[in-house]
Amino acid sequence: MPARRLSPEERQLWARVAASVKPLTVRAKPKALPEAEPVKPGVQNIPWLTETSITHAPQAKPRQVTERPIGKSPSNTLDSSWDRSLSRGQKSPDLTIDLHGDTLASAHARLNRVLGDGVTRHARLILVITGKPALDNPRLPPSRRGVIRASIQDWIAASPYASNIAAVRNAHPRHGGNGALYIILKRNR
Repeated sequence: MPARRLSPEERQLWARVAASVKPLTVRAKPKALPEAEPVKPGVQNIPWLTETSITHAPQAKPRQVTERPIGKSPSNTLDSSWDRSLSRGQKSPDLTIDLHGDTLASAHARLNRVLGDGVTRHARLILVITGKPALDNPRLPPSRRGVIRASIQDWIAASPYASNIAAVRNAHPRHGGNGALYIILKRNR
């Protein structure tokens, strides 16, 4: 879009405004800049980048890669067929524990008893029903709902049977969905 030209009235008004303006300070003539060094080939005319910064840049240390022994899987991972079976609800639990209505202390004690029982029975899959996690609603007062669900990961990590646990996964809707967890125990060899 081309610039609009001022009408004669607008030009008169602008001339009056421009005449009434007084400069704040008198500008001094700009000083001449020192003669710049010629730019060498390969180096762009970038003020902070010089040839010395390119040639003397610190060399990055090579990354050390720690290799994992073959056959050892990182903790909390399962065989892909196990993950598929769990996500489809095809595995049935060997043991089930329902922690609804328990206090934190009694739920923690019952969980440890069931984990110990599962290890001695050589169970592979334990279903822990915790109840759904609390939904944070700013319009409602804070509730104690979902504290077992929030605490269970810490309990499992601190359990004397933590070394026997291969993974913890969310349960399939058939087994309780968001209100339940699968604890998969390691195979005894």
